[in-house]
Amino acid sequence: MLHAVIMAGGSGRRFWPQSRRRLPKQLQTLVGTQTLLQQTAARLEPLVPAERTWVITNDELTAETIRQLPAIPTPQVLGEPQGRNTAPCIGLAAIRLLELDPEAVMLVLPADHVISPDAAFRGAAETAVELILADPRRLALLGITPSHAATGFGYIQQGDPLDDIENVFHVSSFREKPDAATAAEYVTSGEFFWNCGIFAWRADRILDLLEEYEPELHQGLTRLREQIGQEPYEKTLAIEFPQMTSISIDHAVLERAPHVCMLAAPFNWDDVGSWQALPRVIEADEAGNTTLGNVLTLDTSNCIVRSTPDHLVAVVGVDELVIVHTPDATLVARADDEEGLRRLVQALEEQGLDQYL
Repeated sequence: MLHAVIMAGGSGRRFWPQSRRRLPKQLQTLVGTQTLLQQTAARLEPLVPAERTWVITNDELTAETIRQLPAIPTPQVLGEPQGRNTAPCIGLAAIRLLELDPEAVMLVLPADHVISPDAAFRGAAETAVELILADPRRLALLGITPSHAATGFGYIQQGDPLDDIENVFHVSSFREKPDAATAAEYVTSGEFFWNCGIFAWRADRILDLLEEYEPELHQGLTRLREQIGQEPYEKTLAIEFPQMTSISIDHAVLERAPHVCMLAAPFNWDDVGSWQALPRVIEADEAGNTTLGNVLTLDTSNCIVRSTPDHLVAVVGVDELVIVHTPDATLVARADDEEGLRRLVQALEEQGLDQYL
């Protein structure tokens, strides 16, 4: 039986000051009329009903996550006591699923990506699941055909076609985020896809592989699994989970395991990782400005401007800026300086300005 696992514990720091620790990117409305988390859950229907949808977030965000997704049973919103990357997150989901369904197949996906059209996503997910049902040893990944030489994504190199199935390949290699020249080589070769972090596999299979490649992490999951449904579970979770190795599922398993295959995704995808990504998913005006909220621009071009409904941001005679107004903080930055925002958030932390984080 197919279960969806939505990973929703990110902090969304690159969307400061709109994204905050208690209301990060996935819980915000950035594109469309729903939050990114709500769009992700809606995209899964009718492929996976709410009663088989799970959300993994952090303890501070569980209440808001439950509020935003009232159809998902509350016990299926799992809070992590501390962020430990995707391998422990997926392992936690796997042990919970197996208590209910020993044959569980997991469709794992992030909560904060923009995908269209929804029907194409569901079709690709169904194909990935069919690959698992045909061979339970398989780990199926979705790869995105690159639209440009991005340096912010990991890449998957396709190998030979898998059993002559259209658009499905063995995985030849995984590549870390490249520099600009290497990214251009990847795109020119036609052999590489962006790793979008959407996976399918059997829950018992991923646990077996964690036991093989990350035995200490697996031991912690096993101790936790023994307490499921018992009173000590939450206490055990609070003790065991923070001690687990902080490692991605890519490094922990996918780069080591056999039977890894990739489906070339037939949909549009963007991880909307920063303010600079908005022009890719929101139509700009004739001057290239991307605006959200109560904004007026004059003699301004290629700017990203966001305000609240009750506060006008008027922008005159500037180019290539990011301007974001919130009730207690305003950001003005160069549009070509994503790294600057990271340093700014770090400076807020170092100066003890936690009330703005």
